Amino acid sequence: MKDLPISIQTFKKMREGDYVYVDKTKFVHDIVKNEGNYFLSRPRRFGKSLLINTFKELFLGNEELFRGLWIHDKWDWSKTNPVIHLSFDKMSYDGLGLDGAITHQLKVLAEENNIQFSTNDYKTQFEELLKKLFEKKGKVVLLIDEYDKPIIDYLEKENLPQAKKNQKIMKNFYAVLKSSEAYLRFFFITGVSKFSKVSIFSDLNHVDDLTLDKKYATMFGYTQEELEFYFEDHIQSVMKSLELTREDLLERMRIWYDGYSWDGKNKLYNPYGIIHFFNKETFHNFWFTSGMPTFLLKIMKQQLVFDF
Repeated sequence: MKDLPISIQTFKKMREGDYVYVDKTKFVHDIVKNEGNYFLSRPRRFGKSLLINTFKELFLGNEELFRGLWIHDKWDWSKTNPVIHLSFDKMSYDGLGLDGAITHQLKVLAEENNIQFSTNDYKTQFEELLKKLFEKKGKVVLLIDEYDKPIIDYLEKENLPQAKKNQKIMKNFYAVLKSSEAYLRFFFITGVSKFSKVSIFSDLNHVDDLTLDKKYATMFGYTQEELEFYFEDHIQSVMKSLELTREDLLERMRIWYDGYSWDGKNKLYNPYGIIHFFNKETFHNFWFTSGMPTFLLKIMKQQLVFDF
């Protein structure tokens, strides 16, 4: 029985550790083959970071990690690209300020790629990083995770000035992309929401929003078939532990965990909830207590009206 990927969000660690991995690489292939610019929104704890990390390993050409997966024999592993991976969830903007946190992260990326900046301005640094990396190694793959967190973290009424300040910083930062398109091969950005006035969506007209695209409705979360195929050993274990028949167990799991859909047709299980259910072998609202979008409750409670 394979181990469960508890708190593991990196594709490399998941594959090298031989954890349970639900193969979604057909969706990955369908997206990357078009080499476009994409946005996709999902709630927290649905696998956005894992997807971003999968893109990263794919474009870096780490073939061994993909052996046995759907995409392996359909990808040209001889062609690699430099990758810029930014996760706002991991930035210390609460201490450094958003502009300081971005500057720090860009400096780390520049040092990793032996690039020197000519300025301390984060907007110019971002543009230089894309251009110089392109000149050194070819077209760049840009991956940005949880882009909206610096806004969402400050949506309480008393913190709205900080949210608006961060919005302006993000608008300046992403405005670089409009003039840097020639340096990019692929751009993918995720978040839990879509704020129109952060340059990505207001100034750029070439970002394809996949959030409600029916072709990718089952890219995040587990279908019934995936649940029963990839987690069969764990299903058998829970049947014994809870003294349930297979039919009763699956029915209870459907009641507890398959309430998500992005096309109104396919119902999906939340990955976080399922993995923790099999780990604890008890029914509990695992996702609700850890990944619920609390900012929505804050907005509803305070009846805030703001322009983003």
